[in-house]
Amino acid sequence: MKDVAIVGYGPVGALLANLLGQAGLSVAVYERDTAVHPLPRAVHFDGEVMRIFQSAGLAEHIALATRPSSQGMHFVNATGQTLIVRRGIDGPGPHGWPNNWYFHQPMLEQILREGVGRYPHVEVHLGHEVSNPSELDARYVVGCDGARSLVRRAIGSQACDLGLHQPWLVVDLLCDPSSRRVKSLPDYTIQLCDPRRPMTIVNVGGARRRWEIMLMPGDDPTRVAESGKFWPLLERWLGPEDARIERSAVYTFHSIVQQGWRKGKLLLAGDACHQTPPFLGQGMCAGMRDAANLAWKLSAVLRDGAPDSLLDTYESERAPHVRTFIELAVKLGAVLQETDPDAAAARDARFAVGTERFDYPQPQLGRGCRADAPPPVGTIFPQPRLPDGRLMDEAIGQRFAIVGETELLASARADSVLLPGVGADWLASHRVRAALLRPDRYVFDVAA
Repeated sequence: MKDVAIVGYGPVGALLANLLGQAGLSVAVYERDTAVHPLPRAVHFDGEVMRIFQSAGLAEHIALATRPSSQGMHFVNATGQTLIVRRGIDGPGPHGWPNNWYFHQPMLEQILREGVGRYPHVEVHLGHEVSNPSELDARYVVGCDGARSLVRRAIGSQACDLGLHQPWLVVDLLCDPSSRRVKSLPDYTIQLCDPRRPMTIVNVGGARRRWEIMLMPGDDPTRVAESGKFWPLLERWLGPEDARIERSAVYTFHSIVQQGWRKGKLLLAGDACHQTPPFLGQGMCAGMRDAANLAWKLSAVLRDGAPDSLLDTYESERAPHVRTFIELAVKLGAVLQETDPDAAAARDARFAVGTERFDYPQPQLGRGCRADAPPPVGTIFPQPRLPDGRLMDEAIGQRFAIVGETELLASARADSVLLPGVGADWLASHRVRAALLRPDRYVFDVAA
């Protein structure tokens, strides 16, 4: 019997397999397809996710295959007025890495799968479609099997609908780098808040650019993905002479959080338990956070003797956390997707006093494996660089750790992972003297 079976070998399942393999657990992965899906889907992850990749020993490989960006995201109206900006960060952000990364998903998935190859106790079964997850020979089964999850159906989860269901056309282009028009495209992401046709324009990296185009009344969803239909919509930026089509397809963006992420040995992660519209670039990020939260808890239960009830804290912590990101994405989507001209004019007037700026939220985990206290308890601790040049997490590994004032830690147990003097600015800003960090670097508790 395996410790864990993973159903689905997309990016979330592959990351979870890496983290569990690193912990020494025996794992079987089941994927119905025989190869990585060849077309792009997700295109963005943030600094916290790169930090998770770092914990899996893959950050350096992934950094070479992705594009960091310091430019942020600009919500711009039809006249060119900038309404909202998600800030960019020059250089490393609070997690020790640039805070925004753009990537080609097939390439990322290949790196994650190659990482799994480091662990002989992780078996991967491609071309294997699971019909009954409850019958898999494993102590726990994790459904990383997407929005139409078989494992979710077996659990009987109920959907909490946050109200956004909107079809969009997604067009991925391979651009000619010598084209004058391609060179004139901005580096940052544009959310075009034009009531006549809302759009999103993303510089994925290399030759790749993406347009997401909201379907309007009168559009035929069965034909709008045809090149003769969408090229006229892009003519202010590019034409067929500037790029060739990699993929064009209609997707419906949803905002859903499932209730019921666990039933006995069955658990869910990623799109199987939540779906977010892409207006914040956090869809895949949420699944990666699921994997990081679940991996250390499965390891604690299966390897270190923690009670099985620890796994009940997975949903109680993650569900409100991911809901914060989804609700913000829905709010931003309302700004972008406004198609009534009068309402759009009123919206633009609200921003006439100046551009609104925001950063990614840093929400507190829900109640679970942490002290029952207000933030900063339950929020993620930053990753400073240590005096010896290492990033903090490299010194800790997959363990709990204590950071704090040097004199306070001097009397702590010698077998603890102690980092005296680390995070002094963070500690001072929160008026605490020490913090106990979990293996996923969320704060378990603080000492005032």
